[in-house]
Amino acid sequence: MRKHATIAPPCGGKKPGSSLKEELYMEMHHVLAAIRADRQPSVLATILGVEGHAYRKAGAAMLFKLDGSQIGAVSPGCLEQDLALRAEAVWESGKYELVAYNMNADEDIIWGEAIGCGGKVVLLLEPVVGSLLAILEKADDLLGEGKAVTLERSWHEEDMSYRLTASLAAAQQFAYRSDEREVRGMALLTLRPQERLVLFGAGKDAEAIHAVVRHLGYNVVVADWRADLCTEEKFPGASFAVGSPLEIVSGLGLRDRDYLIVCSHHLAMDKEMLRLTLPLPLLYIGIMGSKKRIRLLFETFLMPSNVRAPIGLSIGAEGPREIAISVAAELIAVRAGAGSRPGMEVFEHDHLRTLFGSGTRKPDGAAEAAADAVGRLAARGNGAAYAGGKLR
Repeated sequence: MRKHATIAPPCGGKKPGSSLKEELYMEMHHVLAAIRADRQPSVLATILGVEGHAYRKAGAAMLFKLDGSQIGAVSPGCLEQDLALRAEAVWESGKYELVAYNMNADEDIIWGEAIGCGGKVVLLLEPVVGSLLAILEKADDLLGEGKAVTLERSWHEEDMSYRLTASLAAAQQFAYRSDEREVRGMALLTLRPQERLVLFGAGKDAEAIHAVVRHLGYNVVVADWRADLCTEEKFPGASFAVGSPLEIVSGLGLRDRDYLIVCSHHLAMDKEMLRLTLPLPLLYIGIMGSKKRIRLLFETFLMPSNVRAPIGLSIGAEGPREIAISVAAELIAVRAGAGSRPGMEVFEHDHLRTLFGSGTRKPDGAAEAAADAVGRLAARGNGAAYAGGKLR
């Protein structure tokens, strides 16, 4: 592992030519899309473990292109400058690198006093070339087919190997094991297909909601029976479904990971959409309108547990923009709750302490335990495995 840089960039510093606001909500899907878009020389940075306060959780990823552009974020700007410098060396060497940052002021005089966030972070830097490039492109393909994928990384000394397992469904998770004594470790990252959010009704409320949620990683579909309202100018980056509620539901093939917001403000159309979608196991159905209007909509329907009506968190919001913020907050809360379901296997970071140069070294055997865990997850995958070679 290389030593830390001697100068820490200011926390929250903005990088030239980039928008921090845009980066905060980038997901791995955007990283994969960027890798496939131009195949420019790039290095992938992934958070392996955190201890104490951390701006991003383990599993968060960021792409550093050698042309200076960056996709995603792993900090509010504290670490990116140093990581960008390291990325150049990683690309030139063709080898992965593990980097640890200690931002506790009383433990690290370089990063701690300069930043003072109080957390510890371990990151993995990998050149996106060869086996990793091929396996990330394959992951992007499988996610596009609606399959969840689990990327397994295993490293020992200078060897890094990859394996991709695809399945029809998997809980989102990240697991990490490391043994610094033998420079050995493994990490599992499971990704679900990008969540789809359908906005039924292309009015002002939908415009305001789209303006907020388009930065949250959703695949947004605007649906309406009025084609003239479904325009790229009003909904940049969205997909469109035009037709009656029946045509929209059947055409989209709504599934259990989808979100639906009913906001057309046309009572008959909204009621027909609910008639068609309430029997479906959608993750979330949010309904715009007053309590009186919602009573009219549900006068002949039972309200299942996946329905939020009225939509949005209760923050006293008024007007389309404030309501859109309350809706976005509710979507984030629902997504966070859906990501931790009973029965999800999570591995403790037994060897995290040794990576920061403090604490006692753990006895041998972590790698074997991790390998057993990988085998159990792969056995549950119910899909074909795509194996990559070694990167030297």
